[in-house]
Amino acid sequence: MDELKEKIAGEITLSDSPGSAMKKWRELFGITQIELAKQIKISTSTISDYESNRRLSPGVGVIRRFVDALFSIDETKGGTVRSGLEKFSPKSEQQTPFYNIHDFIAPISGMDFNRIIEGKVLSNPGYLDALKLFGYTRLDSLRVILEMSPSEYPKLFGSTTERAFIFERVSNGKSPMVVVRVAPIKPKVIVLHNVTNVDKLAIKIAQVEKIPLLATKLDISEIEARLSKI
Repeated sequence: MDELKEKIAGEITLSDSPGSAMKKWRELFGITQIELAKQIKISTSTISDYESNRRLSPGVGVIRRFVDALFSIDETKGGTVRSGLEKFSPKSEQQTPFYNIHDFIAPISGMDFNRIIEGKVLSNPGYLDALKLFGYTRLDSLRVILEMSPSEYPKLFGSTTERAFIFERVSNGKSPMVVVRVAPIKPKVIVLHNVTNVDKLAIKIAQVEKIPLLATKLDISEIEARLSKI
C-alpha cells in the first residue's frame, strides 16, 4: 500500500468516527455510494450503514477494499483526484510558525462553516450553499506574504483544495487577496479575521475569482475549538 493509501486507511482506522471519515474520502473522490458498492461488491445499504455509523466500525479488510476501490474508480476517470492529492503535502495537518492546516472528519457546507465562525458574507453569498469544505488553513497573513516562497504555496492546502483560508493579522484584506488572485491554486472560501474596514479591491478580487469572502471577529481560539469538533 503506497503512502497516500496508507494515509487514508490510517485516518479511517484511528478516527473516533470511522464511518464519517469514509464518507469524507468517498465524497472527496467524487464517488457515489452506488459506484463504490459495485466496486467493493457489497450493498449500498451496507455502505450507508457504515457512513452513518449504524454499523460497527469496519475491519482492516473492509478498509483496505474501500481504499483500493477509491483509487480504482478514480483511475477509470483519469486519476485526476489522486494526482491532485499527491501534489500537496502527505500530511493532513501541519503546523509552522505562520500557518496551521486542519482537515475535517466530515465535510461541511459553506453555509454551515460561515454559521460556525459567525461570519459576515462580503461577496458571492450564492456560492456558499453549494460548497463542501474538507478543512481549513489558518494563516499569519504578514508572514505568508513576506516569508513564503511561491514554490511553498501549495503546502497551504494540505490534502485538498476544498478548504477555507483564514487570514489573521490583516489590515484591510487587500494584500492576501492579491496573493490569491495571482496564485495558480485557489481556496474555496476566504476568511478575513478581525478586520474592521475591508478594502474594496479585496472584495472585487473575490467577486472576479468567484470565491466567497467572509469576515469574522470571533476569537481565533474559539473558531479553532468549534471547527475541531467537525
